[in-house]
Parts: sequence; C-alpha cells; structure tokens
Amino acid sequence: MCCVAALARKRRFRHGRRWGAASPDSMARKSLMDLKSVIRTIPDYPKKGIMFRDITTLLTDARGFRRAVDELVQPLAGQKIDKVAGIEARGFILGGAIAHQLSVGFVPIRKKGKLPYKTIAESYELEYGVDEVEIHVDAVEKGDRILLVDDLIATGGTAGAAIKLLERAGGEVMLCSFVVDLPDLGGADKLRALGKKVTALVEYEGE
Repeated sequence: MCCVAALARKRRFRHGRRWGAASPDSMARKSLMDLKSVIRTIPDYPKKGIMFRDITTLLTDARGFRRAVDELVQPLAGQKIDKVAGIEARGFILGGAIAHQLSVGFVPIRKKGKLPYKTIAESYELEYGVDEVEIHVDAVEKGDRILLVDDLIATGGTAGAAIKLLERAGGEVMLCSFVVDLPDLGGADKLRALGKKVTALVEYEGE
C-alpha cells in the first residue's frame, strides 16, 4: 500500500470508526428527520381540527419508502417471525413489503364483509358506534409469531382488535410496528397495556 493510501486509511478509521462517519445516534436522528420530511400533513381532514398525517407522500418517495421498511424490520433482528399482518388499508402496503423482505407470509386484516372465504371477527368501539375487523379462518396457524403493521397508531381501537383477533386464531403478536405515533391519543400505551411491544418511526404531538 502506498504512503498516501495508508494515510487516507488511517484518517478514515480515526477513533475506532471511519473518519467522518456519523455516530449511530446522529444517524438515527437524521433518519427520523428524513421520514418526517416526506410525510405530508393535511389540516382539517377528515374533520375540522384534525391534522392528518399522510404517508402516501412517503410511499411515492423511493428512498423514504425503503428507509421506512428497513427501520420497521430492524427491531426484529435475531427474532423468528412467521407472518406479517397488515391492517387495512395502508398496512397492506407496508406489511406486504416487510413480509417480502422477511420472506414470510402476509395476513390482511380487513373491515367486515371484504374477505371472500370463512372469517373470524373482532369488534371495536368507534366514537359513534362499533366496527369489526376480520381475517380468514385459515390465515394464522397455531403458534405463529406475528408482526402487526399499520401506518399510524392513534387511539389504538383497530390495532387492539387486530391483536385480539390474531391471538384468538392461535397466533402470538410479537411486535406492533407503525410509521407514525400520535402519543397524545394514547393508542400505543393501550397496546402496551395488553403486554405488547410497540415501535413507531416518528411521533407527532396532538391529533
């Protein structure tokens, strides 16, 4: 190795890491900043006073989409996962990409009446009434270790029903992963109260 190359190599690995490389903490901060920069906020949707966090802009950004999928998968390092379950509808997009990356099957969790075969259902409360989510009776095998995915966790009603549904079918929800958490609405804490681990890539205060 020539003297110039040797000197350059020494500089790159100064202090035990590549010279000029970001620390893990600074890389994580940059990652979160990048994701927020490609998530669009729409005020007063679907009703006045709501700040809607729209991840469709993240999905159309190739780099942002790939980063989101990579970071949703990262907490599973070293764990065995048998299925990824995605909540209708954006959870299908994220969950399908994650299932492909993990080389496992995908389970769609749909609103009542959308699945063509025999189903099992779980109800949950809305602000004004009750709704249901369903999966096919053969979607989950006993003992399946499952990653639950959706774009956003707000009040936690749908995600809580999805957990109960998957576990009634014989699976075990190992982790609940979301791109966006709205912590003021308490949904993530409700899932933790069910004994579940919850991760989210970004947080927004308020609704």
